[in-house]
Amino acid sequence: MRILYFDCFSGIAGDMTVGALRDLGVDESVFLDALNALHLPEGLHAHFHRGERQGISGWKFHVHEHSQNEHHHDDHDHSHAHPGGEHQKGHHHNESERHAPHVHGRTYAQIKTILEESGLSDAVKRRAQSIFHRIAIAEGKIHGVPAEDVGFHEVGAADSIADIVATCAGLESLAVERVIASPLIEGSGWVHCAHGKFPLPAPATLALLEGIPLRQVAEETEFITPTGAAILADYATSFGPMPAMRISGIGYGVGTRETTPRPNVLRAVIGETEEEQENDSVEVIECNLDDITPELLAAATESLLKQGALDVSSTSVSMKKNRHGHILTVITKPCDADRLAHIILQETSAFGVRIHSARRIILDRKSESVTTCHGPIEIKIGRFGGKVIQASPEFESCKAVATSRGVSVQTVFREATAVAYTTFLKS
Repeated sequence: MRILYFDCFSGIAGDMTVGALRDLGVDESVFLDALNALHLPEGLHAHFHRGERQGISGWKFHVHEHSQNEHHHDDHDHSHAHPGGEHQKGHHHNESERHAPHVHGRTYAQIKTILEESGLSDAVKRRAQSIFHRIAIAEGKIHGVPAEDVGFHEVGAADSIADIVATCAGLESLAVERVIASPLIEGSGWVHCAHGKFPLPAPATLALLEGIPLRQVAEETEFITPTGAAILADYATSFGPMPAMRISGIGYGVGTRETTPRPNVLRAVIGETEEEQENDSVEVIECNLDDITPELLAAATESLLKQGALDVSSTSVSMKKNRHGHILTVITKPCDADRLAHIILQETSAFGVRIHSARRIILDRKSESVTTCHGPIEIKIGRFGGKVIQASPEFESCKAVATSRGVSVQTVFREATAVAYTTFLKS
């Protein structure tokens, strides 16, 4: 399994995450094309340059609006680019420093519209929407308003939107199968937010990190920004030491400030796990529904999958008073359980849900392409003990080929199944 490990010994911010992914080898064009696809009305300049914090060198990511005054950086080598192709220079403040008048506040609904109308790939679009929905839920709890009505301040600024979208594009490019992070640290002291001065961790950051291991250190610095917290909460499946793996790349993302004695960098490590069977924990959310229409149940299922559920299913059952009903079952990462439970309560007729932890064993899974008489088909394979024991055609891949060739999906699926068996399973 291809794993990305975020070593957050100096916290995490959106720009540091993008810089670390760039240092892992993601091409500049991946990030700049994603920003260009946003079509933000204020327009964006973006560039990378090499920076250093306490002897550690890495990439620094900068984003600013066309309307902002331009500044220049003199440290180390620069690599400038503009999403539309124009070469520019600029300065980017990280989230903890975004309190200048140029910050544009947007509502969650407005950001959803920007993402939906963008030219981003579906995968990047879905993931970015999931991250912003997570932020909206957290902000809504703090301010006592529905998620749809939440007004973002710092996180609604163009540079924060860019950090999140660029991160999603970079991670899609790396094609990692699992993201893990170290336990998080946060400084002490106070931080200036749009609504005033608050003690660290900042309210939104703390809400986003609910269920995630966190400890404070006696250093008066904001190490974790709301954007960084939201990215980790959405992507990371577990938090702890770096797992045993064959390391294939190491990247460093450089932060804006000096945070002596702790170097202000984010380290990202990518590699392949040695283990081919993996144990992890999930949360299972269930509820009984005896008064929901099929249309509403389908809509709720779609929403839950879109917002990060690992799996959603419904089982037809006979309930009390001999009523026909359904048991809705959602499998999710532990850090997503409360958020998805909230979606169930909003979008179904449930008055409550049951949540319990479950241990699961999963095979080492990879996707490989095979050639059939109809065209290339993606096959999902599962290994145990060094041997392939499962090989299944990806339905969407079969469907796309069937449509392009004018044949039935069943015909393509059967052919792909036969080729998969011959290629991977037949000994």
